[in-house]
Amino acid sequence: MIDKTVMTPFGEKSLREELDHLIRIVRPQIVNAIATAREHGDLKENAEYHAAREQQSFTEGRIQDIESKLANSEIVDISKIPPGDKVVFGALVSIINTENDELREYRIVGDDEADVSQGKISYKSPIARALIGKEIGDIAVVQAPSGEIEYEIDDVKYQ
Repeated sequence: MIDKTVMTPFGEKSLREELDHLIRIVRPQIVNAIATAREHGDLKENAEYHAAREQQSFTEGRIQDIESKLANSEIVDISKIPPGDKVVFGALVSIINTENDELREYRIVGDDEADVSQGKISYKSPIARALIGKEIGDIAVVQAPSGEIEYEIDDVKYQ
């Protein structure tokens, strides 16, 4: 059985754009690079040819990976859910560290979309697991390597 990939509409759009770029732009560039390298003669010692073939292998693998993820994905569009106070997959959550009053904002997304530097955390992450199901005003306790950290849920947006 193949596991479903859970993602937001933004994640699906991003994967489709990457797939389109790989198929329409990168793949033809690699084909041209291989053809040019072949014109240089002996393929055994042709570094350009081997580099282009390696890039072709990587690109084709990525294309297959994206196609598989898209074919086996479940898109969760939170904007179609009536607004609420509960933290769910896809929600934009503002949390306050109860110890130092530091405010953070995270969107809970699928694994392939997660990028902490952009405020996107996987629904499988310790913070997201502690937040999901809680409501505004609730305290979520996160198990961190340094110990327990408590966050108060300040706001939840379904957008």
